[in-house]
Amino acid sequence: MPGKWYIQLIKYLVLAFFTFIFAYPIFLMITSSLKTNVDIFTNPLSLPSSFNLDNYFEVWRVVNFSSYMWNSVIVSSVSVFIVLFVSSMAGYYLARYDLKWNPYLLLFFMIGLMLPMKLAVIPLYMIMLNLGLLDTLFSLIFIYVAGGIPFAVFLFYGFFRTIPKALEDSARLDGCNDFQIYYKIVLPLMKPAISIVGIVNLINVWNDFFYPLIFIRTDSLSTIPLGMLTLFGEYDTQWNLLFAGLTLSSLPMIIAFLFASRQFMESLTEGAVK
Repeated sequence: MPGKWYIQLIKYLVLAFFTFIFAYPIFLMITSSLKTNVDIFTNPLSLPSSFNLDNYFEVWRVVNFSSYMWNSVIVSSVSVFIVLFVSSMAGYYLARYDLKWNPYLLLFFMIGLMLPMKLAVIPLYMIMLNLGLLDTLFSLIFIYVAGGIPFAVFLFYGFFRTIPKALEDSARLDGCNDFQIYYKIVLPLMKPAISIVGIVNLINVWNDFFYPLIFIRTDSLSTIPLGMLTLFGEYDTQWNLLFAGLTLSSLPMIIAFLFASRQFMESLTEGAVK
């Protein structure tokens, strides 16, 4: 067809344009992390004059970045693991067992999607204060788990209902109990849902600034978004160190996204055959 190459060219141009739009801020962040503070103001869009990693070493030393990174890793990994574990079991239970209270239980989880938790920040603050969890990482973990479970249960519930029950019936004939069916048969088929829930919750927890600002007071317990606040001064901001810190904090998210997206695509092609 004579016009076919023209349509393909337009598609590639559109894809290249949007790729540039999304990738350029990341490129600008990385190049700015290699500049001095003066170069950022004088030549903000230019390439760095020299390849210098001093900003990375300085941000690691000046703002206690290693402690912030470790706190973010603990909070993010524990929160995402609990959300995946609890939500996958709850979604499997709601999708496979026809009990009279299940619709009300599902409605209870759906209410969590309708009510934004940030509106209840004062009651949450009082609860953490009364439980003695204020200014601890456990307060953040509890809040992130409570906020992530409703969406995860909703997603897992929908995915579990698409899996044929014949697979589970065959496993029961082979002597598997309900937990073995969930763990060995159903859960491996849920890699797309696990990838989606995992990456969405990981990004939300890792980049969150609001809840650490409210519940954390000790600098050594700060996460990366809250710790980067120390670089903003009343009269001066160390933009070179800020961009270096943002680059370091974004690397785990980029790696996690690439890994989760690869798992998602592989799971779509493998299906139930595996």
